[in-house]
Amino acid sequence: MKFSFSSIAAFVACGLLFISNIAAQVNEPELQSVSGTVEFVNYVGPHAKIDSLAAIKEIGAGLGRVIAHNPESYTTTGERNRYYVVHAVDPNEQGKLDADILYIGRDATVDHIVNVRRIISAYLVAAYSYSERDADTLAVFITVYNAVYRGNMNAFRAKYKNIVIQNLTTSSCGMSTRYSEWPGNTQIVIPLYDVKGGLSTVDTTTISDKEVVESMQEDDDKNIDSRKEMVDIKEREADDATERAQEAQHRATEEQSRLDEAERKAEEAREKAEENPDDKKAQAEAEKAEREADEQRERAQEAREEAREAQEFADRKETEAQRERQEIAKDQQEVLERQAANARADAVYGMQLTDQSEMLSGLVKVNSATGEVIHASPVTFIRNRTYHAAGDGFIAIAGQNIGNGIVKLVTLDATNMEITNESNEIVAEDSVLVRDGSDYYCVIQSGNSWVLGKYDENLNLLQKSPVPLMSSSPVSVSNEGIVVTGSNGRIKLLNKSDLTEMTTTAATPSNAADAK
Repeated sequence: MKFSFSSIAAFVACGLLFISNIAAQVNEPELQSVSGTVEFVNYVGPHAKIDSLAAIKEIGAGLGRVIAHNPESYTTTGERNRYYVVHAVDPNEQGKLDADILYIGRDATVDHIVNVRRIISAYLVAAYSYSERDADTLAVFITVYNAVYRGNMNAFRAKYKNIVIQNLTTSSCGMSTRYSEWPGNTQIVIPLYDVKGGLSTVDTTTISDKEVVESMQEDDDKNIDSRKEMVDIKEREADDATERAQEAQHRATEEQSRLDEAERKAEEAREKAEENPDDKKAQAEAEKAEREADEQRERAQEAREEAREAQEFADRKETEAQRERQEIAKDQQEVLERQAANARADAVYGMQLTDQSEMLSGLVKVNSATGEVIHASPVTFIRNRTYHAAGDGFIAIAGQNIGNGIVKLVTLDATNMEITNESNEIVAEDSVLVRDGSDYYCVIQSGNSWVLGKYDENLNLLQKSPVPLMSSSPVSVSNEGIVVTGSNGRIKLLNKSDLTEMTTTAATPSNAADAK
């Protein structure tokens, strides 16, 4: 099973629908392992409404700006029925994790993982002052992490504070891999470790654990680019932590010197008090000196502990980065060898069934020598298992009438098989697609009726019939005319030149009763 992280990014940049300055750190404990890998199922097809990239990012940015005002306190923001964040922090409970929880509400229309990541990325930038590049990388890992641990309340309960668990449910914690299950059923958890923050706001150890990375390796390109970016973040985390450790060690040395001096003074004051047991001033000065020495011991211990923790953190991040670089190098070589073999091979195009219940399909490019799929189209909503070669690409009916989706006639390029153009008109989801020379016929919406539309290969509507049809009407094209089924169930013969009705035949026996 595969994630599709990069191949669809260019297409969705502007077309898919919705979808400061204090940092928080996210903890490193590894969560419980889960078996298997995950594959995000997205809607890639025409939309009834298209929002800009800026509009998609503003969803996350608007939420993040509110959290940034008071990151050390429990805060909620957003619309529960659309996009909502709980900043679940509780300074009174120790030993477990705080978290940010992003809810996708029942009225949300985000239907592609790329746009979910854009929302998360913009949130991290606004709430915690990440660079956009780092936030983009973290958003990829956060979504995979939440998919891997979807519904695993035992893992969350073992690691997170009560304030977090109170805001999670078994049915919704984490993230489903199917876009249709996101609205009203998604709680994306971002573990928080230290709300004083820095580069390590999102704990890269937790969100890139073994299970997450193994899932990402199932992608065709093994998601090498995002993994490289994560290694870069970890190396910078290690550098920053090393610097903090050095500074803390310097402070620890200074605090130890102060402790030595405080203990010397306390010892002198104690000896003086013992020599003069009736001297109340001497007794008070001895007690004061001892208190100051105790306080200085605590400061010295805190400085030593800070230096130790910072160095351990730096060592851990450096070890992780080195290990992951080795794995990436091995994976990269494998990808290059496979790509080179596919580039040399002849390819054929075909279709794979992507949804049996609705008979939806997607185009695939297949190595003709080995049968290996060289590339699968991100458009998995082609209707009725039909496509036609046209120009430098293909024409098909694609889309789904769910949420913000809609069905239209589309063209796809031959290289990536992504949508390059779509019709202005809505197409019936059960329409056939028929080719006659350079003309393409399908059933389209006209007002409250379905009619026959004729298109060229650039998806320009050349003509539409004045005769209303059944949406599932067969379309039989011949030199004499076009045979279709009218909305009343009767056979209609249309003129090829203008799609007007030529004759009306009697109803067929199978539909005679319905036509009355």
